[in-house]
Amino acid sequence: MDFGLFERFVRHGELTIVDHKDRRRVFGAGEPSATWHLRTPFVLGKILRNPELNLGETYLNGEWDVAEGTTLHALLTLLRINLEPQLRSDGWHRRLASALVSWNSLAASRRNASHHYDMDEPLFRACLDREMHYSCAYFREPDISLEAAQQAKANHIAAKLSLQPGQKVLDIGSGWGSLALHLAEHFGVSVVGITLSSEQLRVAREAAAARGLSDKVQFHLEDYRNHHATYDRIVSVGMFEHVGRRNFRRFFGAVKALLAPDGIALVHTIASEGRPAPTNAWIRRHVFPGGYIPSMSDVANAVERTGLSSADVEVLRGHYAITLKEWHRRFHNERASFAASKGERFCRMWEFYLVVSQTAFEVGDLVVHHWLLAKDKFSVPTTRDYQYESESFESSAKVANHSLRSIAASRNEPNREQDG
Repeated sequence: MDFGLFERFVRHGELTIVDHKDRRRVFGAGEPSATWHLRTPFVLGKILRNPELNLGETYLNGEWDVAEGTTLHALLTLLRINLEPQLRSDGWHRRLASALVSWNSLAASRRNASHHYDMDEPLFRACLDREMHYSCAYFREPDISLEAAQQAKANHIAAKLSLQPGQKVLDIGSGWGSLALHLAEHFGVSVVGITLSSEQLRVAREAAAARGLSDKVQFHLEDYRNHHATYDRIVSVGMFEHVGRRNFRRFFGAVKALLAPDGIALVHTIASEGRPAPTNAWIRRHVFPGGYIPSMSDVANAVERTGLSSADVEVLRGHYAITLKEWHRRFHNERASFAASKGERFCRMWEFYLVVSQTAFEVGDLVVHHWLLAKDKFSVPTTRDYQYESESFESSAKVANHSLRSIAASRNEPNREQDG
C-alpha cells in the first residue's frame, strides 16, 4: 500500500492509519490527531482512483472507519488541513480536496429538490430547531441555543429588510415555512412562500394553520421563474445554491421584475471564498443533485448585469459550522431509531454529509453571504446603523422564547429552550 501522499503532506498533527491486518503507520506528530481504520485491503487505492466520489462512498459501505477515541470530525479535519492546500492545484489531488470541501451540489429543479427535501419530516425534526430553519443560524453569542440562534437570524434578516407593517414579502425557497411565519407573526407583514418540495409545502401550511397565520402567509408549490406579482420585499435563504450558475442572471432578473420600485431584496447563500469548486460526485449522488456554490465574483457579475444595486454585502464566518455541529449532535441523539428504521448505511450517509460540511466551514473555504439588493440604491439607508438599532440580543432572545412557547402550546408539548 502506497503511503507516499501522507509521508509528504501530513505536517500538522498526527494521522495514524491502521490497515485491515491491524498494521499501523503514523504520519506527523502532535495535535490534532486521528486514527483512520481501513477495514478492507484495497480501500485506499479505491479512494485515490476517484476521491471525490469514493471517499464518501467507501465510508457508506463500511470499508473504513475511525478508531475508538477518534471522531469522524477529527479525521476529516486532519485530512483537510494537511492535504487541501497541496491538492488544489494538481490532478486527482485536487479531486480529493473537492471531496473534502464537499458541500457544492444543491438542487436546481423540482426533481432534485424532492431527492433531499421530501425526505420524511421526522429526520429534519430530529436535527433542526423547533421552527425547522434548514439554513445557517446566527450565533450572536457562541453558547446560545440553536433555537435562539435561528430566531436571531430571522430578526437579523428582518432588520436588514427594514420591514414595515402591511408590506408584502415574497420568500423564494420558503422551506418548512419557518422564516415566512416568523416575519408575519412578529413584523406585521403578509408573506407568500414558494417551494419545490411537496413535503415542505405540507408542513409549512400545517404550521401556518396551527399558529393562526393562514390569512397572513400563503405557501405555493411553484418555481420562481413562473411567479408573477409585485412585492415590497423579497427574501431567499438557502435557495440560491440550487439555482445553478447558468441561471444566475435569470434569478436576479426575476428578483428585479418582482420588486416594487422602492423594494429591497436579501439573498442568503453559501459561498466559496476562493475559486468555486466543481460539483462533488458523492454529494450529487446521495444528498443534493445538481447546483453550484458561488463565489462573490459570480454573484457580483450576475447582479451587475441585471441592473440591481448592491446596497450591502455581509460575510458570515463560522456560524454555519456551529449550526451543522448542533444538527449532527441532535441526529446522534436519535441515531439508534434511524438506524432501526432507515438502516446503518443511511445513518453513515447523513453523518458524513453533516460532518464534512461542518469542516468545510471550519477549515475549508465556505462562508455565508448576505446580499442586500435594490432597484434604487437609496431605498436602503446609507449606513448599517438602522440594522442594529432595530435588533439586540435581548430582544432576539425575547422573541425566541415567545415563539418557542407558542409552538410548544400548539403541539401540546412542554416548552423547552433546547433539545437534550
